[in-house]
Amino acid sequence: MPAAKKDAKAAKPPKASALVAGALATGDRAPAFKLTQDDGTSVALKDFKGRNLVLYFYPKADTPGCTKEAIAFSALRAAFAKTGTDILGVSADPVPAQSKFKTKHKLKIPLGSDESKTMLQAYGAWGEKSMYGRKFMGVIRKTFLIDGTGRIVRVWPKVSVAGHAEEVLDAARAL
Repeated sequence: MPAAKKDAKAAKPPKASALVAGALATGDRAPAFKLTQDDGTSVALKDFKGRNLVLYFYPKADTPGCTKEAIAFSALRAAFAKTGTDILGVSADPVPAQSKFKTKHKLKIPLGSDESKTMLQAYGAWGEKSMYGRKFMGVIRKTFLIDGTGRIVRVWPKVSVAGHAEEVLDAARAL
């Protein structure tokens, strides 16, 4: 298959039913994306071709759970690199908030900004949440491990921050 056709095929969004249910699963092709990172550069799924990618979604920069998760992934960055795995954290926060968050906590991993929520929706990481009896739309904390061919090899649909980065590292080591 010519490269242009293969790239166009890879960029197709997931089926509508998967978006509604947020049901991307193991074996699915990861939805293509292009985001601006905390340093102002752009990043796309295709940039990770040939390498594994941990794609983790978090609700809000510089909040307690999100900070713990980002620090944990950042601390394990070198161990992930040894497995041929990159890490990208994504939230709906604007680039300046991502940059401030990264600097404040000396994070060693890139953070992507999806203010449009296009990527968040494609990955089922944007939806209805509930807190203190109030319902609202927001980022759902979840993680995907994507292989170097762009296939999802593991999904953590509901993340508990404590020990999560280590669990994802174990999965990356098993690839």
